[in-house]
Amino acid sequence: MITIDTITSCLREHNISEEKIQEVEKSYRIAESIHKNQTRQSGEPYIIHPLNVANNLLKMEVYDPDTISAALLHDTIEDAEEDFTKEDVASLINPEVAELVDGVTKMRRMNFYTKKDQTLANTRKIINGLTKDVRIILIKLADRLHNMQTLQFKSPEKQRENAIETMQLFVPLALTIGAYRIKNELEDLSLQYIEPEEYKRIQEAKSLLQLTEASYIQEISQKIQAILTQKDIPNEMIFRSQTICSIYKKMKKGYKLENIYDLFYLKILVDQIEECYQTLCVVHQNHPPINGRFKDYIFNPKTNMYQSLHTTVSDNGKLVKVKIRTFDMDKVAAFGIPALWNIKGGKTKEETQADLVEKCQFAKKLIELDESFTDNADFIAQINRELLTDHVYAYSHNGDIIELPKGSTALDFACQVFPNQLDRMTGILVNGKEVPLNSVLKNNDRVQILTNGIINHEHWESFATTSTAKQKIKQLNGQKI
Repeated sequence: MITIDTITSCLREHNISEEKIQEVEKSYRIAESIHKNQTRQSGEPYIIHPLNVANNLLKMEVYDPDTISAALLHDTIEDAEEDFTKEDVASLINPEVAELVDGVTKMRRMNFYTKKDQTLANTRKIINGLTKDVRIILIKLADRLHNMQTLQFKSPEKQRENAIETMQLFVPLALTIGAYRIKNELEDLSLQYIEPEEYKRIQEAKSLLQLTEASYIQEISQKIQAILTQKDIPNEMIFRSQTICSIYKKMKKGYKLENIYDLFYLKILVDQIEECYQTLCVVHQNHPPINGRFKDYIFNPKTNMYQSLHTTVSDNGKLVKVKIRTFDMDKVAAFGIPALWNIKGGKTKEETQADLVEKCQFAKKLIELDESFTDNADFIAQINRELLTDHVYAYSHNGDIIELPKGSTALDFACQVFPNQLDRMTGILVNGKEVPLNSVLKNNDRVQILTNGIINHEHWESFATTSTAKQKIKQLNGQKI
């Protein structure tokens, strides 16, 4: 059972000052007092929930005491029988904790005409927490994770409703900050309630296949490890498998379980970037690589900071996927932004927040949409179309990776990447070949624009799918936005 001593012991292990730990303990006492007459649907005292939310954050390597205090207090403003406000949190703990608690507190029902209006406003508030302070999103993810872990106590209707909301909102947010471990756990927990029979069937079939595949991949890993040891490259070999939800998605596309080549894969962790490439060389020397299956996400990271080398090799006619990364990269892949605060050469919370707003394409697009749509329903609809959806990743001619909603056209790309050159654009090249402006982009397409003349762009808007592209084209045509 999680107790406040569990929380404070972990913080002490990570050298948090006694002054800040006392604030955490005080936050717990306040939460315990406010929730003293409340129970969860499981019958447990309600205080068990904020304790588990705080513990989930610690598992995500969030050792910031203000975030932990806010996790303990995250339901107090909403659930207090007597008025308990943001100002109370500021005076009793500190203003920073107060801002975080306010960021995760639902807006009161009395401020809205309908329940739907309240839900839309709260969803907008959650999403915008990313650009305000990413710790708000971390608390919401930790909160949702515990709620999903205890979803069995809710009615079947509520179970499905919460699972769908988790898939549509919280899974994309976890992916945006690069927290793959949290994203994967939320996906699998949700699928159990959305498609319970399919979940169980895949789980059982996967377990049977794992018995044979584990020994096969272990044999390969032992050979590679022996060579790396000879070369004095410290390493760790880890057998991994696709999540149930990932397998489910592939099967929906027509794959049979036994034909998913990367159902099980080998992950190799080393200390230094140089050792990643030395390890890759060892892997390829002993197992022929499959053309088109190699990806370098170390020097060309994904838009959510994910870094790793991916390769697929052949071993006696069998395909094996191998992922190679440093131990620090593995932490970032698991927990996303929080890991950057704890690794060697990592950044401060303030630096990561600034980078998020300035460099993260999701965050920049979020700010743009927030400024463009005043109506909450319109904002959420556009967010669902452009951000909380599947994406395609294309490259500019100088190698920058650009994230766009799946189904985006070459013109959408041009409007996002080259907005100041649209009035001179005469055409677009995709992978060196000129294509129609409404050509739908695929992953890894390389896009370049041509600017050797002037053409009529009056009909361009019909070729665009994103709000950015439509606005840029309207500006180009002198229309009022």
